[in-house]
Amino acid sequence: MRQWAAMLSVLPTQCDLREVGPRDGLQNEAPVPVAERVRLIDALAASGVRRIEAASFVHPSAIPAMAGAEEVLTSIDRRPGVSYTALVPNRKGAERALAAGADELEAFVSASTTHNLKNIKRTPTETLEEIAGIVELAHAAGRPVDAGVATCFGCPYEGDIEPTVVAGYAQRLLDLGADTIFFGDTTGMGSPRRVGLLLDAVEGAGIGLELVGLHFHDTRGTGLANAYAALQRGVSRFDASIGGLGGCPYAPGASGNIATEDLVHMVEDLGVATGISLGSLIDAAHLAEEIVGRRLPGQVMRAGPRSLLVSVDPAVPG
Repeated sequence: MRQWAAMLSVLPTQCDLREVGPRDGLQNEAPVPVAERVRLIDALAASGVRRIEAASFVHPSAIPAMAGAEEVLTSIDRRPGVSYTALVPNRKGAERALAAGADELEAFVSASTTHNLKNIKRTPTETLEEIAGIVELAHAAGRPVDAGVATCFGCPYEGDIEPTVVAGYAQRLLDLGADTIFFGDTTGMGSPRRVGLLLDAVEGAGIGLELVGLHFHDTRGTGLANAYAALQRGVSRFDASIGGLGGCPYAPGASGNIATEDLVHMVEDLGVATGISLGSLIDAAHLAEEIVGRRLPGQVMRAGPRSLLVSVDPAVPG
């Protein structure tokens, strides 16, 4: 018991979750009407989620499911204390997102040149140049930028990516003025061991883990284990997707992100506060399932929390 208590004592006291279902989750689905996307965002905000990736300002021809980004951001019922973030691929996207009222911008570069070219049709160097412009625009508008490195645990085209290479990209993003950094396990190639190796490289590059967020996919069933490994190192920022929605159109084999309700269920049981109502989150997961019209992979939305009790009918023999 004392050993377990000692292990829990090194975990963060709070966890900052960014809900990415309305963007990363829905981008891989058949296009969902704007009104339904707004309905999902409002339900997530009502559950206590304080950061919601609401839209992506890419050209509709590239990701048809993200058409209507401006309408989404101007139609949501904005709640005080909730940050509505937007993914932007370039300066033009940043201008659109800022005009629509995004509270925070996200941009990313892939550590895999092949993935970067397939995803945004630029080399990593060209993408970094675009991100420099995004940071400039965002800061001029008083908005922060969370910049990320994709395929940080490996790429389906190039294989393993060295952690020092990933850390090098992170340092370049910080040098460009990014306020915080996130690392994306784009196709679920991460494992607890590889999480540790990456965080070793990040700290070795002089980057404090308080700046770091992690974005895990559950493609190979290690998503929650990876999050726990990161929690043990003191990382407290994570992306998750309601119901386990997600994937990447340009990464073969990518499945959904870790389910938000599954992650909240785990970290709250560890004594790490999220400020999110699990019951309301489960309701939002069922709403997401209704909106996309298919069964979602989240586990807690199906089974309920571990404390859920089943009533016993005394008339039925035991």
